[in-house]
Amino acid sequence: MTKEEFYNTGMELFTEDKLDEAVGAFQRALKEDAHYTDALHALAMIYSHQEKFDEAIEVGKRLIEAAPGDELAYTSLSIFYQQKGMIAEAEQVAAQGRTLSWKRQLAEKKDSQKS
Repeated sequence: MTKEEFYNTGMELFTEDKLDEAVGAFQRALKEDAHYTDALHALAMIYSHQEKFDEAIEVGKRLIEAAPGDELAYTSLSIFYQQKGMIAEAEQVAAQGRTLSWKRQLAEKKDSQKS
C-alpha cells in the first residue's frame, strides 16, 4: 500500500471510532514517508482525542519540523500544550503561528498591490 492508502484507511478507521487501528494505519503511512504532514496531523489529533498529550505534543513538533510554514501545525501544537496545562509553551507556539500568519498576510498584500 502507498502512504496515501494507509492515510485513507486511517481516516476511515477514525470515522468508525477505531482509534488504535487508525493510529496503526497512520504510523504505517509515516514509515513510508516520515514527513507526510497529513498523517502527522491526523496522528497528533487522535493522540489528543485519546488524551495522550505527550504523544500529541511530540507528533505536533514533528509536524512543525516537516511543515514549518503551516500555521495550523502551530495552532494544533498550542492546543496540545493547553490540554496538558503547559500554558507558557502554548502561548509561545501560538505566537509563532500568529507571526507566520502576519507574514503571509503581508506577502499577499504586497502581491495584490503589484497586480
